[in-house]
Amino acid sequence: MPIVNRLADLTDEIAAWRRDFHENPEVLYETVRTGARVAELLTSFGLDEVTTGIGKTGVVGVIKGRNGGSGKVIGLRADMDALPIEEATGLPYASKVPGKMHACGHDGHTSMLLGAAKYLAETRNFDGTVVVIFQPAEEGGAGAKAMIDDGLMTRWAIDEVYGMHNMPGLPVGEFAIRTGPIMAATDEFKIEISGRGGHAAKPQETIDPIVIGSQLVSALQTIASRTVDPLQSVVVSVTVFEAGSAFNVIPETATLRGTIRSLTPETRALAEERLRLITGSVCAAFGATAEIQFRRGYPVTFNHEAETEFAASIADEIAGPGRVNRKVEPMMGGEDFSYMLLERPGAYIFAGNGDSAGLHHPRYDFNDTLIPVGSSFWVRLAERALERAS
Repeated sequence: MPIVNRLADLTDEIAAWRRDFHENPEVLYETVRTGARVAELLTSFGLDEVTTGIGKTGVVGVIKGRNGGSGKVIGLRADMDALPIEEATGLPYASKVPGKMHACGHDGHTSMLLGAAKYLAETRNFDGTVVVIFQPAEEGGAGAKAMIDDGLMTRWAIDEVYGMHNMPGLPVGEFAIRTGPIMAATDEFKIEISGRGGHAAKPQETIDPIVIGSQLVSALQTIASRTVDPLQSVVVSVTVFEAGSAFNVIPETATLRGTIRSLTPETRALAEERLRLITGSVCAAFGATAEIQFRRGYPVTFNHEAETEFAASIADEIAGPGRVNRKVEPMMGGEDFSYMLLERPGAYIFAGNGDSAGLHHPRYDFNDTLIPVGSSFWVRLAERALERAS
C-alpha cells in the first residue's frame, strides 16, 4: 500500500491528537475546545489562513499552492462532534466527559485531515488552493448547512468538495464508494392521535387511541411494502409509542414518532404524502383526529459522477488493486455532507476501520492504523485534483 512516507512517520503524533479529542468529546455546536485545538494546530503548521466561528464553531484553513493559490480550489471536510453516549470501551484514553463519547470516529476524521493539512502546508506540491473544513454538529445539528449559510462555499470560492467516513467491518486499507445516492434523506414525523378516553371496562364509550395507534403502526408499513416501487429504497420506522398511565383507563390521546429514510426526492415526497393520507384515513375510520408534524432532515447524500470516479482512482492509488469497491450499497443512515454536495460537485467515500464495534456503539473506537491511509488519501487527492488544473 503506497502510504506517503512522511505521513507514516507522523502517525504517532496524529494519533496523539486523536486520543486527546477522544478524551474530550463535545457534541453538536459545543465543539469549542476541539475547534480551538484544531485552529491552534493549523496555525502552527503555517497555513495561509485560519478562520474560526464559521457555522458557529467550525474552522476553515487555507493552503495555497506553489503558484500562490491561483486557480482551482478544492474543499476537504472532516466532522468534529461527538455523540451523547456513555463510553464503555475501558480504554486508557476513554472519554472524560460523562454521557459523551466519540462513537462515530469524528476524532479520527479530524485528526487525519489535520495530518494531511500539515503535510500539504510543508510541501505545497500543487497549484491552486486547498481549503480544509472542520465542521461541527454533523450528528443531527446540520453543521454543514450552518457553515454554508456562513458563506463557506462562496467566501473561499470552493469548486469541488470531498468527504470521508470510516466504515467498521471494512478492512483497513480498503475503500468503498458509489456514484449517485450513497446515504439517505432523513425525515422525522410525530403523530398525535386524539380520541375519547374512559374506563377500560367500558371501551364502547371510548375512541381508543391505543387501538388506533396500533392499527396505524401496521398501516404505515404499507408505504414500503405496497406503495413504493420494490426497486426503490425506503424505510418507515415508528420508534416511539406513548399513551396512557393507568391499567384501568383508556387514554384520551396517543403519540407516535419515527423516521422515514429514502434515496430519491420522488420517493421522499411519496412517502410523506402517503403517511399523511394513511394517518388521516385510519384515524377518521375510528372517529378520531390526528395532528401530524413532519420535519425534513438531511437530504440524500448524492455523489457526482466525475468526482466519484476521481476519488475512486485516488483510493486505488492508495489501496492497490482490488481494494476499492466502486459499487457499495447505499446506506439508509443520514449525513449532512449532503448539503455540501448540493452546493458543489464532489464525492463522499468510506475508508475501512477494520473489525471494530459498529458506529454509535458504546464500545466503538476509531482504528489508529487507518490514520496514514486516510491522511495519504487526502494528500494525494488534493495533489492530483490541483494537478489537473495546472
